[in-house]
Amino acid sequence: MTLHARDRFAIPEETARVAQAAFPRGNVYMTMRDELGLWYKDSTFAGLFPSHQGRPAESPGRLALITIMQFAEGLTDRQAAEAVRSRIDWKYALGLALTDPGFHHSVLSEYRQRLINGGAEGQLLEEMLAYLKDRELLKAGGKQRTDSTHVLAAIRDVNRLERIGEAIRQALNSLAVVVPDWLRQQADADWFELYGARFEEYRLPPEKAKRRALAERIGEDGYQLLAAVYADHAPPWLREVPAVEVLRRVWVQQFVVEEERVYWRDEDNLPPASMAIDSPYDEQARYSRKGERTWTGYKVHVTETCDDTLPHLITQVETTPATMHDCTVIPAIHQQLADKGLLPTEHLVDAGYIDAEGLLKAAGAYGVQLLGPTLADTSWQARAGQGFDAASFVIDWEREAVTCPQGKASRRWRTREHPKGSHGIEVRFDPRDCGPCPVRQQCTRAATLPRMLHLRPEAQHLALQQARAYQQTEAFRERYKKRAGVEGTISQGTRSFGLRRARYVGLAKTHLQNILTAAAINLSRAVAWLQGRPLAQTRRSPFMTLAPVALHT
Repeated sequence: MTLHARDRFAIPEETARVAQAAFPRGNVYMTMRDELGLWYKDSTFAGLFPSHQGRPAESPGRLALITIMQFAEGLTDRQAAEAVRSRIDWKYALGLALTDPGFHHSVLSEYRQRLINGGAEGQLLEEMLAYLKDRELLKAGGKQRTDSTHVLAAIRDVNRLERIGEAIRQALNSLAVVVPDWLRQQADADWFELYGARFEEYRLPPEKAKRRALAERIGEDGYQLLAAVYADHAPPWLREVPAVEVLRRVWVQQFVVEEERVYWRDEDNLPPASMAIDSPYDEQARYSRKGERTWTGYKVHVTETCDDTLPHLITQVETTPATMHDCTVIPAIHQQLADKGLLPTEHLVDAGYIDAEGLLKAAGAYGVQLLGPTLADTSWQARAGQGFDAASFVIDWEREAVTCPQGKASRRWRTREHPKGSHGIEVRFDPRDCGPCPVRQQCTRAATLPRMLHLRPEAQHLALQQARAYQQTEAFRERYKKRAGVEGTISQGTRSFGLRRARYVGLAKTHLQNILTAAAINLSRAVAWLQGRPLAQTRRSPFMTLAPVALHT
């Protein structure tokens, strides 16, 4: 398809007349069109379409808005295409004639794939934010807040035995499509019975010994198939079939070969969750745990404005593997907000986003005050609230020396580099001072070793200590109250827009879904602001309205 750029989408006169007669004031899409116009332009997405002549493409500017309207209502592709064809309010918003026939629903999935292939999915939110900024509904500076939630991958949960069975079954099905004659020669006769149907727990043996035997039989079959694929006489391109590569990776993670025999790995010999493939149908989904909750999939981080004088709009969406720690995402969020010209002066986050390095980088590189509770000292002395934790020691950074609460100076100060690239300081005291110390039991539980301290570099240490002290003040608690509102955004995204359940497979497509969800939320909030609708208050049950006033605060 060839792009015929159209950057102006006037509303046909007949469409305007019929829509205004059919809908009362307050229709979301008519308010959107009247107050905001159609901010997406075909020229923005021109690079996604070929330049050669051919059948004219659907307008990508309109498709961008259609996709957001689709997510705003939770419609399937078929339903969204039907809405474009039949709904007057949609035709009004899109500037289409009443007789416009619309398009085939497959255009929407093709458009999403073009966005991902062209790396343009972020433009859907960026263009919206730039337009809202021009309309003075959004501005840089002020306060913003961030929180994350889990996203369930669009796959079923499987156990280890089901995982390996489905991995080889997927590889066989893929090869049966691309090289059926070659596969027929490689497959054993009993493979059709074993791998013909989907692996389900109810079909698998319950006994532990039989399950291991079945797993190792599957492992041998998988290695037999991989050996055939990698043989010199096999077509080289077979190794590039995605399902074959997934099979190879799963087999490395789940099996070990010793003296030409295949063994199923024990539970304590498996790769970490950040590397382990949990489903052959989405190799990027990861198993993770947070408190009592476990899930397989991803994590989405949502950042929104929270100033009282403007609508609360989502400014940044980050989708990560489920195992990635929250604090590692903050630099990327700040960089992308800086690229959009939307950095806040105050960024409210929970404890998972706070670490010493992040506090320094946010302030130094971006001029942002990262505000949130820091993780407490995890030493046994700090947890027990007695004894001498690190804060009880006096540190002389210039002399590289530490003095203990009993007035004894440290013996050794050594800077150590950790495998992940961070630096730390190891401090040791003299055994001759620690051994006879009358308060030794309050300082260390080691039987014979002297007290040791592990410190961060000076700037990080001081930043963390300052943050810990400030969070005990009433001023911190008053400022931090604003962060609670982001929970409502997560709730809105979950309950009204399906934020916690992936529609598509893979990290890239899930990220696009999250961007479209954020844009749909922004659309509803911007229109509500323009219509003068106030923010909804927290709902209370009839019973709770009878509670004493003190319980309402």
